[in-house]
Formats: sequence, structure tokens, C-alpha cells
Amino acid sequence: MRELIRNAKLRLLRMHFEARVGHIGGNLSALEMLMTLYHRVLAPDDLFVLSKGHSAGALYTTLWSVGKLREDDLVQFHQEGTSLSGHPPATGIPDVIFATGSLGHGLGLAAGLALGKRLKGAPGRVFCLLSDGEWNEGSTWESLIFAAHQRLDSLTLMIDLNGLQGFGSTREVADLGSLKEKLESFGLDVEAVDGHDALSLERALLQPPTGGRPRALVARSIKGHGVSFMERKMEWHYHPMAAEQYAEAVREVTES
Repeated sequence: MRELIRNAKLRLLRMHFEARVGHIGGNLSALEMLMTLYHRVLAPDDLFVLSKGHSAGALYTTLWSVGKLREDDLVQFHQEGTSLSGHPPATGIPDVIFATGSLGHGLGLAAGLALGKRLKGAPGRVFCLLSDGEWNEGSTWESLIFAAHQRLDSLTLMIDLNGLQGFGSTREVADLGSLKEKLESFGLDVEAVDGHDALSLERALLQPPTGGRPRALVARSIKGHGVSFMERKMEWHYHPMAAEQYAEAVREVTES
């Protein structure tokens, strides 16, 4: 997985550099989670929802790494008329079930899929990747209440806990205290995990649900992970890379 992730990270950096777009920090914090999920965990009957839609680049790169998108697709990222828009599109990519541009909607969609599987007696699990900033959204908490009440044990939440959002740290913007404790208080089966440790992520994601409860991984991560001048810097929620910054990022990732 280490080499797979390094290659995906290099392709992600190039894709964002060539498109001259930002959101690279949150893509880098989520990449190991997506790569582990797609390469080690997802079964044919499983479904995935990317709730933190601004990490679409990491999802596209992951889909490319498993052969579900082509190189020709990636070069169209953020271009006119592309299916690979800055947030996941409603149509055009079979593995993208929903458009998730606005934060706070993905968990409700994933909970609906999980309930649908139960009602139809369909096999498989549903995974949903959320940002920590999304827990400022009331719709996320409403969906959590629904999922817990319905005992949707086929649903697994993956929370990218990088501690930063668009206007500062999550603690400064709207301090939630311990998200793990709050999720446990709603009756979820919660595990804290290193969001950049593929082996720990794999083990945690493969863990079967217990006691009829939805499962949640609180994955502590680093915004801009793997690129020293981006790490833990809120501005890399927005900045595109200049040529010299791209060259330095490639050097650091290649040598890691």
C-alpha cells in the first residue's frame, strides 16, 4: 500500500497543479483513507458516499489507481465540460452515486442507502467519508440521530479529523470537544484511528458491526499530509500551487 499511496499522492498533486486549483490540503488528509477503502476493503455489494465533496480530487485519483478512471479522464479535471468537476458530479462517473458539493448532506444520503439495503434485504455495507467541519451542520446531526435510531449497522462513518476548516481551526470556529465521545453518546460503535496508517485503517474498516449499531472511525489526520509547507496550514484549503511549490511537494513525496 505504501507505494500505491505514494504514486496516488504524486498523481493527485500533478492533477491539482495542472488544473491550477486549490483544496489540496483536505485531499491529502483524506487520501490514505480512500486508498485503503478501495484497495483493501470495499466488496462488490458495498457502496461509498464522499460527503466532504471538496476532496473529489482524492477520490478521482483513488478511482484511477484501481482502474475505474483513465489517465485521459484525470487530465480533464476541472476543465470545461468535464465529468471530473471540483466536487463530485451527479452524473458521468459510475462510482459516484451522488453530487456532494455542499457539506452536511452525505451522511443523510448514506443513511438512506443503508436503510434501503435493509428494506430490500440487499447485501453489502455503506461507507461515508465526512470532514470534521461538517459537524457544524445541523443536517449531519439529524442524519446521525436517524442512523442511530434505525440501528443501521451496515453503515460506517469515516471522519477526516484534520482539525482545520475553511475559516480556521475547528476548535476556533465551533468547538465540538471530543467528537468520539459525542458519537458514542448517540449509541455508535466508535474507534479512534490514525488516518494515515493504512494497516490500522484496514483493520478498523474491516471490523464487523456489533450490537446493531452504526460504526464510526474518528481518523486523526493532518491537512496537507506529506508536504511540509502545507501541513496544518489552513490556507492550503484554498491555495493552488505555484511551479516551485509543486516541484518541492513532488520532491518531498518522492523521497518519503
